[in-house]
Amino acid sequence: MAHEAVFTVDYPTPEAARHVQRSVLPEAGDIEGDRTRATVERDETTLTVTIDAADLIALRAGINTWASLVEVAERCSGADA
Repeated sequence: MAHEAVFTVDYPTPEAARHVQRSVLPEAGDIEGDRTRATVERDETTLTVTIDAADLIALRAGINTWASLVEVAERCSGADA
């Protein structure tokens, strides 16, 4: 893929980060297409989402999608960053 965006979110506890990770991780395989791919990783209290895209339009769409997914997961789990 030609373009990449990486965003990280730090949470107050490992449990909060784990809740958000578990909520969004299934989406990494479900919403991928031929133009974008995403990975979700966690290291203690830090969640990292990496989005790879074939073009800038797909990258923007991927960023919007993943930012929304993480935000919803935070609100639902009470794991505000």
